[in-house]
Amino acid sequence: MSNPASGIIAFLNVFKPPGITSAHVVARVRRLFDRAPAGHHGTLDPNAAGVLPLAIGGATRLLPFIAPRTKAYAFVLRLGSSTSTGDRWGEAVAAAPVPCDWEERLRAALPAFVGEISQVPPMVSAVKVGGRRLYDLAREGRQVERKPRAVRIERLTLLGLEPHAARLSVDCSEGTYVRTLCEDLARAIGTEGHMGALLRTRSGPFVLAGARTLDEIESDPAACIIPPIDVLALPVVVLEGAAVRDFRAGRIVPLPQAVAERHAFVLDAARSPIGVGENLGALLQPRKVFT
Repeated sequence: MSNPASGIIAFLNVFKPPGITSAHVVARVRRLFDRAPAGHHGTLDPNAAGVLPLAIGGATRLLPFIAPRTKAYAFVLRLGSSTSTGDRWGEAVAAAPVPCDWEERLRAALPAFVGEISQVPPMVSAVKVGGRRLYDLAREGRQVERKPRAVRIERLTLLGLEPHAARLSVDCSEGTYVRTLCEDLARAIGTEGHMGALLRTRSGPFVLAGARTLDEIESDPAACIIPPIDVLALPVVVLEGAAVRDFRAGRIVPLPQAVAERHAFVLDAARSPIGVGENLGALLQPRKVFT
């Protein structure tokens, strides 16, 4: 069922299955909305599953205003070997014995990984070095030096144990690499390791319980869209009359109400979104405008 997309400003909370790329999901969704512009709020690896938020039409201009920007994952840490990609789909590159007391070592190691930690981006990441994506260099068989990056782990929880494997969940900052976390955890307990599976359970305000499969979205696209006002953690300002025309034209307008935050989501009198404005005290400056 097709859904006309003229002037659409909406979000989708998509459940991405394993085995397809985030770009493939975007392409399938665009076909349902008359090929309106679309973009995702944080890509997922092809073999990963879970929450993939999409912005449709004018909502692509709102992606920078989504908060919080933290993510949450459930994942499997497999011990005893490391791979070329840091996950079970890569080629084995090293092996090491798993200590007989690895379970106790893992529990003891977890607290050191909570808070701000340093990670070296994996070669299969989208980070650019010398103007090129690391994953492109990796496909050419090249290894380059990568600078460590600071990320933040808010919570790291052990969910269960299997033979030489552990199931964990993590709440983390944007830019955290779970495959790197797996490798670092394994080394902390004296062995090699890699990521066995990955499920994103939250991306900012989008959670797994609200995610729709591609089949559900294709069955009824209109029923799956989420209005921006339900996504953005911004105060709402309503403009009327000439202020609407001026704001749409890019002119600063009087702010009709007190706003504590820096930005506000701006609606017209009919409650239709017209943009995002920056609070200048008694004035509102257009930052994103929908025509």
